[in-house]
Amino acid sequence: MFDLPALMIAPNGARRTRADHPALPVTIPEIVQCAADCAAAGADGIHAHVRDAQGRHVLDAGLYRELLAELARQVPALRVQVTSEAAGRYQAPEQQAVIRVLVPAYVSVALREMLPPACSATQWQQAWDFYHWAADQGVMIQHILYAADDLQQWLQLRDEGLVPAAARVHLLFVLGRYTSRQQSRPQDLEPFLAGLKQAGDDRLQWAVCAFGVQETDCLVAAHRQGGRIRVGFENSLWHADGRVAASNRERVEAVRRALYPDGLP
Repeated sequence: MFDLPALMIAPNGARRTRADHPALPVTIPEIVQCAADCAAAGADGIHAHVRDAQGRHVLDAGLYRELLAELARQVPALRVQVTSEAAGRYQAPEQQAVIRVLVPAYVSVALREMLPPACSATQWQQAWDFYHWAADQGVMIQHILYAADDLQQWLQLRDEGLVPAAARVHLLFVLGRYTSRQQSRPQDLEPFLAGLKQAGDDRLQWAVCAFGVQETDCLVAAHRQGGRIRVGFENSLWHADGRVAASNRERVEAVRRALYPDGLP
């Protein structure tokens, strides 16, 4: 069991393409080079998506194994997290099946995708089986939560035993995904913080990612509240002043300067 990375890079995501930014890493060599660049700039983790030959988001155990092997060889100190994101292409049983085949050390899982609204008894049992299988296999899950209601649901499910108890739990609060034009604001964090305070559980380690131009401001706000951060082209292409960043590495550098205005640690 390990701690949540302090600064995770999310370099590509499921949806953006080179039409959105020419430096978006798509191939495995590009992702690995981006990871190395961002690690040199201060990132200690990567949230990794892989793409198929057409550049589309794909959940593919073979591609993930190739990526994991290259990252372990070239950037061994970087904590690697794979994604199980549906991105409109997969249903929960397919997502779960890929992770069962891969058995990664670290994976992100969206609660909404495992347990959609008005889920059936079968979906509930499948989610239960998956979460308990992951715990038994030592697969660390970072639970993706898009709203304070998701956090409340997650806490209830943990209390009910669907999510196994653990000495450390990793959460990701996503700001701005379902707002107008996918633009986050620092105050979007406040409902999550209220939920954490109510939970009163110091085993919960949390991070924030934020969509849109105010990504930097949101990440600084999270850092000041004791959270960890995730930055990168998956969520935002922009610096705090509205300029488009040249690369993921440039975003890491800019965010670190914003976090430590008196000098980098």
